[in-house]
Amino acid sequence: MNTPAHLIFGAAAFARPGALNVTLAALAGALAPDLSLYLMAGWHLFVLGTEAQIVFNVLYFSDLWQAIFAVDNSFFVWGGALGFALWLRSPAFIAFAGAGLLHLALDFPLHHDDARAHFWPVTDWRFVSPVSYWDRDHYGGIVGPLEMLASVICLGILWRRFKTWLPRLVLLAAGAMQLFPVFIWIFVFDG
Repeated sequence: MNTPAHLIFGAAAFARPGALNVTLAALAGALAPDLSLYLMAGWHLFVLGTEAQIVFNVLYFSDLWQAIFAVDNSFFVWGGALGFALWLRSPAFIAFAGAGLLHLALDFPLHHDDARAHFWPVTDWRFVSPVSYWDRDHYGGIVGPLEMLASVICLGILWRRFKTWLPRLVLLAAGAMQLFPVFIWIFVFDG
């Protein structure tokens, strides 16, 4: 799934009005499994000037990048974090770990050739799903609009939950960010 959708879904599941630390933790947890990709791709694209085709068609699949993705996309790592958070009874830590685990649960069935090793350190096996959230050759033309619809529904739930103007402004920004990847993919693959 696109990262903005993960943020929206994580917030819908864990964000709470009046509990800023829990809401921020949910957003951080929803972002965390994709953060390494943003940092490494951003470094190459904007600092080193590496072509997008190289970043996303070569470096993304390199052993180094896949090893990093295996750690921050591991069900075992995030499940352990959630177990520890529940043991501590920390609402913010539960929101963080829960949103990270939700991110993985939503990604697992929606990645085809870009699948990650979600069961590290036990195995490097990757579930190559027949369905992709973005690849039109693997139903991305169906999954993408469904992701958008689910995001709009979650944004509606959040709009009702958060009544003040600042969170609602953030929700509008999140909705705009959910549309933004459409233009990013055009840049990446047609640029």
